[in-house]
Amino acid sequence: MSQEEAALPEVELDETDALLGELEGLRAERDEMRDKFMRALADAENSRKRADRDRKEAEMYGSTRLARDLLPVYDNLNRALQAIPDESREGSAALIEGVELTLRELTNVMAKHGMTTVSPAVGDMFDPQNHQAMFEAPLPGTKAGQIIQVMTEGFMLYDRLLRPAQVGVSSNTQG
Repeated sequence: MSQEEAALPEVELDETDALLGELEGLRAERDEMRDKFMRALADAENSRKRADRDRKEAEMYGSTRLARDLLPVYDNLNRALQAIPDESREGSAALIEGVELTLRELTNVMAKHGMTTVSPAVGDMFDPQNHQAMFEAPLPGTKAGQIIQVMTEGFMLYDRLLRPAQVGVSSNTQG
């Protein structure tokens, strides 16, 4: 065997090793690109979900400022109806009916847009999640924490508290 023939297989082995090394490099690059692609796909899906959630939230709660601005109108219509003395009711029946219809329509529109009332009753227990205590007073025959007066109704906008109900609470230590 000549020297030339002996060198020939060594060259082929070097080329084979080089090709295998290049193949491994390409596989590593492919795996890295696949990983980057999968991460980009996951990021895109997360962005889509976040945008969808933000859109739904804006749809539901985007009117919060307007809803809060309507609450004094609701309160004033209620106060107007409560302020009418019994002896004046008969002579002002048309006016009273107009105010009642206006209040009913406002209530319907508010309900249509996800607003519901938080209407505690006298005797209910105070709930700091939905009520705001305006005063405490010891009232005989009540337990501590019971609502003794409701000043204004509260409102929810879907599942969020828009305004707590304003109440007076019993401070009796014995009941």
